[in-house]
Amino acid sequence: MIQNRESLANKVSVGSKEAVVSIRNLKKSFGSKHVLSDINMDLFKGENLVVLGKSGTGKSVAIKCMVGLLTQESGSLKIFGKEVKDLSEEDLKSLRIKVGFLFQSAALYDSMSVEQNLEFPLTRVLKMTDKNEIRHRIEELLEGVGLLDAIDKMPSDLSGGMRKRVGLARTLIMKPEIMLYDEPTTGLDPITSREISELILEMQRKYHTSSVIITHDMACARITADRMLVMSNGEFMAEGNYEQLENGPNELVRSFFK
Repeated sequence: MIQNRESLANKVSVGSKEAVVSIRNLKKSFGSKHVLSDINMDLFKGENLVVLGKSGTGKSVAIKCMVGLLTQESGSLKIFGKEVKDLSEEDLKSLRIKVGFLFQSAALYDSMSVEQNLEFPLTRVLKMTDKNEIRHRIEELLEGVGLLDAIDKMPSDLSGGMRKRVGLARTLIMKPEIMLYDEPTTGLDPITSREISELILEMQRKYHTSSVIITHDMACARITADRMLVMSNGEFMAEGNYEQLENGPNELVRSFFK
């Protein structure tokens, strides 16, 4: 059953929440095309923030700026109080361990088994060497996403939904404090999309992550969102929970819900 999420305002006042991501007056262009136009945003600790908008409105650009994959032209983007654009390469690597990024395609290594895909960040990034500990962490995450029996399979043997689950497990295996989901249900059938959305909610509860979920899938937004921002033409034009936006006065915002 889809649960109606309480609005952030009803749960706790903004003043008592800790912002783990804080964006002020952020701008980003590609040539003459202005993709992000002076946006402002906070992600509070422990919340799922859904950024809703049509394709090409700048949603994915915003989260790529958060992990330093793209650099803003002006404005401030702080994660855990640190200005991302001012970080050294070493500090940026450390930040990326704390910020998990689930790409649209899941971005699995096709030449590696499921187990090897999850093992890779543990041995290459965290430099773990204890094989028993590595195996335990891999099995724990695969069990959490319901794919322990797929541990020896290759990505080519997995369905689209299973690949998303493995991608999520591989991201969570680093124990990130923040999760960034880029269109997590794109290309999936409605049933699988709902399963992935409910899994995102379960991972929030289990691992206490703070998440930004980029989507234009209204079912995903309704299931996962504590709070929502609506983006249009590189700007945030509305904020609220699902019910507030669905029944609000802005006709353009309401059109997303039809």
